[in-house]
Formats: sequence, structure tokens, C-alpha cells
Amino acid sequence: MNRPASLVFADRVDAGRRLAEPVADLRLEDPVVLGLARGGVPVARVIADRLGVGVEVFVARKIAVPGFPEVGMAAIAEGSGDIVLGPQASELGFETGHLRSLADEERRELHRRAALYRGERALPEMAGRDVLLADDGVATGVTAQAALNALRRWRPRRLIFAAPVCARDAAERIADLADGTVWLAVPQDFGSVGTWYERFEQLEDADVIRLAGPARPGVGGRR
Repeated sequence: MNRPASLVFADRVDAGRRLAEPVADLRLEDPVVLGLARGGVPVARVIADRLGVGVEVFVARKIAVPGFPEVGMAAIAEGSGDIVLGPQASELGFETGHLRSLADEERRELHRRAALYRGERALPEMAGRDVLLADDGVATGVTAQAALNALRRWRPRRLIFAAPVCARDAAERIADLADGTVWLAVPQDFGSVGTWYERFEQLEDADVIRLAGPARPGVGGRR
């Protein structure tokens, strides 16, 4: 699938750099920057460096259609017991019990990853602060929706979602849940997230652990 050269990102770092300027223009107050694990963490790290703050990992998990691991029909996120349904869930007609069983399996993996990525660190205080959640791209949007729903429980002043590229129908659903969104492209003809990148390597847990943490002295900073 051909993409306009100006809308293809070299890698997640390039995407983060190009997102960082419109995010900085928002003039977030006492910002908290979160990366949606795994792919959103490199993007969030670059944005956080631009703002001169740390970055933390936030974990959400899609619930895939059995036999089709790339197709997310629902999602869950840490800090919430809710199951957020995507458009495919009602079309497929899964029974509630079956869906909850699939969610329980993913919740165990969610807890494992949150503990691995943050160790003894708690999520930062978010009440009354501007919280920005970043990802590397959005196809169905169900994982982002679950994450945004969960983050509302921390009572942020403003909740902003940022990603370099988002499918148009997903962007509309996310806009209903966030106080603001930052996109570089919202195409009708989306395909998959990876088609918008020249390099889209699979990230490992070690990559996420390496990138998360406090502000890095001498890197980026507000201008």
C-alpha cells in the first residue's frame, strides 16, 4: 500500500519527534507523560524529553478474536475491571461468559507486565494534572479506549491522547473519551500501523524497561 512520503515515519523515535512539537504547543500544566505499552513507550519517551519530564508505562491489553491474534474485539487496562468492547465484539456475538474468560487470561498478562515494567514504582500522581497518553498508532482504537477509560479514575485535570497516525473511525471514538487529541495523520484508508513506518521492529520487554523512568538530564527540555 502506497503512503505519502511525508506521512511515513522512519521509526518510533521519528514519530515521537514529529508529535512532540504539537504536544508542546498545548502548554500542558504539570504534565504526566505515559506510553501505552509496548509500542507507545518510545514515542512517549521522545515527547517527555521535549517537555523535560519523565515517562511512565501504562499497560492495556487487547482481547483478540480466538484464532486471529491481530484482531482486537475488546480490551482491558490496569486500574479498571471494565471490559471495553470494540465494534467487532457485537458483530461476532460472543457470550458474556466466554468474553470474561478471555479477559481473565489477558488480565494475568497485564498484571505481569505492569509489575515487570515498573517494578516497585507506583504510577505517578495524576489528580489535577494534565496527563498525556501516547501510542505509536491506532487501528481499531479499542485498547486506547480502555486505557483512557481507566485513566479517568485518577481524576486528571486534562486527559490528552497522542499518536502519529490513527484510523478515522477510531479517532472519532477516542475524541469522545479524551479532552484533546494530537494526530499527524487520520487517514480513511488505514491498513495497519506498521505500514506507516519504514522500520517497525517488535519491541521487547527490555526495551520498555530501558526507556521508562525519570526525566533525563540534558535531554530536550522546554523551549
